[in-house]
Amino acid sequence: MRDLPRQLTADELAELFEGRTRLVELLAEREDPLGSAEKVLGELTEQEQRQALNAHPAIGARTLSKRSATEQGSGGHPAVLTELAYLNQVYEEKFGFRFVVFVDGRPKSEILEILQQRLDRTREEELQTGLRELVAIARDRWLKG
Repeated sequence: MRDLPRQLTADELAELFEGRTRLVELLAEREDPLGSAEKVLGELTEQEQRQALNAHPAIGARTLSKRSATEQGSGGHPAVLTELAYLNQVYEEKFGFRFVVFVDGRPKSEILEILQQRLDRTREEELQTGLRELVAIARDRWLKG
């Protein structure tokens, strides 16, 4: 494990956050980018916040970055994968942004339960939860190297 960095390039941050978004551009200008990520997210417009969330691949998507594929694992029961794909779509239609959760090796059946629970929440609750999860993922990726 390594400490949180004092400075990261936009390319390094884009890898941690799954894309070169406004969030990444602003964090690259900061000292302690991962430590200030929540503050920067709070300064973004909602459209920029959604852009940051939508840069992440959907849980269970066929096309994943190498990091996401490792974190999400492979396989899963076909019925769980089908339900996950369906509820991901329902989630995006309801909230207008991608479902983001810090998987950390949990089975897809557990992620499915979390997704089902989060569908009952308000849009604002989900936006804030998704943004917190986004930062947790990026920090974990950095710490694991």
